[in-house]
Amino acid sequence: MTGVFEPAPPELGRKWLALDSDNLLGAASSLPDQLGHALEFPPKLEELAEHGPFRHVVVAGMGGSGIAGRVLKALADERSDVPIALSTGYELPRFAGPATLVVAVSFSGGTEETISVARAAIERGAKLWALTGGGALEALARDAGAPVERLPEGIPQPRAAAGAMIASLLLGAEALGFLPGVSGELAEAAAQLRRRVAECEAGSGVAAEVARRIGRTFPLLHGASGLGEVAARRWKTQVNENAKAPAFAGEQPEVCHNELCAFGQGGDVTRQLLTLVNLRLGSEHRQVARRFDLFGELTKEALAGVVDVIASGGGDLARFFDLVMIGDFVSLHLAARDGIDPGPVPILREMKSRLAGER
Repeated sequence: MTGVFEPAPPELGRKWLALDSDNLLGAASSLPDQLGHALEFPPKLEELAEHGPFRHVVVAGMGGSGIAGRVLKALADERSDVPIALSTGYELPRFAGPATLVVAVSFSGGTEETISVARAAIERGAKLWALTGGGALEALARDAGAPVERLPEGIPQPRAAAGAMIASLLLGAEALGFLPGVSGELAEAAAQLRRRVAECEAGSGVAAEVARRIGRTFPLLHGASGLGEVAARRWKTQVNENAKAPAFAGEQPEVCHNELCAFGQGGDVTRQLLTLVNLRLGSEHRQVARRFDLFGELTKEALAGVVDVIASGGGDLARFFDLVMIGDFVSLHLAARDGIDPGPVPILREMKSRLAGER
């Protein structure tokens, strides 16, 4: 399968291009193309569907590959009778067995936690579906006779493949009958991203302004439970990996029951360090919307600033992806400001290397 990416847009300037060794700018701009590619080539799961209906689904994935399962769960919790569980470690949940579908998502195909869960799925007689770029996970799945969905080539990093992984997983869920109608929502999401990408490529608009307001502080990202929380988590990890900077994510309304208390003292410190960024889908429960406003009002004296990012698009999934694209470009602006190459993450390789050496 051929890649889906074009070179990074020249409008962002020579400085950006010189820093970006893995072309994450191009990957961020390609998000609508990733959705379009998945819609054009949806997963073929007819044989797997014959083993259904499944009583429950477990999605295993770590890091940049883990976001797909979180999006599926957020949607299915509201729409599906099939419960979705996430495995973000080495263990398959105890309930999983022959009536369970286990989806193993690994961009590299070598994520040891995800491979451990996939092996356990095979041992327990659960049905396995692998969504991967290859590696040991693909080999394991094929040896077990399980379907494999290969990710498009040319994607430089797991975190740059979010659109491809999310769309493929959601389309697979639609094909298996527990998330009907999602293909139309993905088409609307792709259309919204095409509207958004021009300003992002130009280095202007919402992303540039939010990055400016964050400045050299650390973003404290709040999203409403469900897709809003997934968006906040995505912003956090993109700032971590692209800008190589701390960031923190919280979920509304949960933060109003604990985190709110954290600003009762030490304001002279937090005022220099933290900027609250509220990620708003616009479809939150009215009390959750009010909590966003009140949290900012009650803590603003202890924060460097409070920023609201209002998503655009027709439907929650389109607005979610709109927030994802904005956040990706915010993280790239922050990286460029400090002269940081957003691509390489050598400390993650060191962690994996040390773990492998201790076996």
